[in-house]
Amino acid sequence: MNIIFVGDIFGSAGRKIVREHIGHVREAHAVDLTIINAENAAGGFGLTPQLAEETFDLGADVLTTGNHVWDKRELIDYLNSATPESQDRPRRVLRPANLQAGLPGYGIFEGTTNSGIDYAVIDLMGRVFMNGTNDPFHAINELLKGIKAKVIVVDFHAEATSEKVAMGWHLDGRVTAVLGTHTHVPTADERVLPGGTAYQTDVGMSGPYDSVIGVEKDLVLHRFLTGMPGKFEAAKRNPRMCAALIACDPQTGRALSIERIMLGE
Repeated sequence: MNIIFVGDIFGSAGRKIVREHIGHVREAHAVDLTIINAENAAGGFGLTPQLAEETFDLGADVLTTGNHVWDKRELIDYLNSATPESQDRPRRVLRPANLQAGLPGYGIFEGTTNSGIDYAVIDLMGRVFMNGTNDPFHAINELLKGIKAKVIVVDFHAEATSEKVAMGWHLDGRVTAVLGTHTHVPTADERVLPGGTAYQTDVGMSGPYDSVIGVEKDLVLHRFLTGMPGKFEAAKRNPRMCAALIACDPQTGRALSIERIMLGE
């Protein structure tokens, strides 16, 4: 079984580069499951229902998010339209599972591929340098108790490298893959851990790389040089799609390989 996980789509440049590449990547690698982190798709900050629908149209099975999930208020009604057992598109847009109880949406989706393989996707957010989350380590322990699928992919949206690495070891042998998002810089530490869990600290941003993690570099430099606030805007130049390709055994859920992908114009 082949899984493609696309790192944080950032703004129009990110949407464009993913649109250009995701189809042929899925075809070339006979991808069974496509997961895309889309939390920054709307101008670099948040996700709208329209952009969620457009991303699903590209072939995504599940969309994950992170700390910017609430930046576009219209997404709340979209998430609220889903029911726990539904398989429709709003139900396939995830927000971090370890947020406060009672918030809109869901942090886990359990589905079946077209070839009949059961899978689960879990969205978690870190606590180090992040606000508004409960302990992700205990949260994932509880979530795993109720999952029957062998193939389980975790998007760990976190700031601290140490917290991401710790989560990888915490889940080694218990899930198929732990893939980091949020910092927008792809790391070169992709590997299969001893227990059979594919791991990468950060998959990287799918967006403009002539930027400061997606934002127009002059605007960020002005803030660093002067200390004055200013409105950030998504950059446009040098877009690249970053992704991780995982092969796994669908019977056991153990990862067989993980490959880092970066594609440009």
